[in-house]
Amino acid sequence: MDFPASDDERFALCREELFTAVVGDIMDRLGHRHQFLPPEIRPLRDDMVVVGRAMPVLEADDYSAHEGPGRAGGDLNQPFGLMLRALDDLRKNEVYICTGSSPTYALWGELMSTAARNRGAVGAVVDGYSRDTRGILALNFPTFSHGRYAQDQRARGKVIDLRCTIEIRGVRIRPGDIVFGDVDGVCVVPRSIEDEVLTGALEKARGEKEVFEAIKGGMGAQAAWDKYGIM
Repeated sequence: MDFPASDDERFALCREELFTAVVGDIMDRLGHRHQFLPPEIRPLRDDMVVVGRAMPVLEADDYSAHEGPGRAGGDLNQPFGLMLRALDDLRKNEVYICTGSSPTYALWGELMSTAARNRGAVGAVVDGYSRDTRGILALNFPTFSHGRYAQDQRARGKVIDLRCTIEIRGVRIRPGDIVFGDVDGVCVVPRSIEDEVLTGALEKARGEKEVFEAIKGGMGAQAAWDKYGIM
């Protein structure tokens, strides 16, 4: 069973038939057992699903932000640092995924969601808070964060790098890795194993439907495991 080659087709199939649990199960089987982001990173609404290519962004606290212009640093001395550049650099089917700052301010909001969607991006995953919740929900832009908190990042932090390798609680995220999130969490599929993972996940997801029907029809759990090897 081969997964579609184009990102448009493979991500559509992911949204239609896959879910993070089955994708994570296949990565466990392949020895990649630490690919889920921490459980506090959750969707703003339970039906939100994100699947796309990682565009990693590194944020940092900026305790001198209140001092105003005149400090060294070039583009980093601009409001938000490189954040606006990062938003404009987003491409079709990409996910803005950000970490690096303390959890004391919002890393994502409605205007960012609008800018990202206009560039063809498919979601945002931030290791911190989001704000403008009503606006993001109205846009239906898949956003995953620690929760809702209105405090702004401008006076407190800035983006210092983009399209770089980042880590969130030991999970390494490289540009182009697949980011897959739903109500049960967010996992990262390394690009080097994505075909094997997605193909295996699709086989398992379809097999689980057979197991569900068998158990629904009265088959015992042990008998189902013995027959299908899926649980």
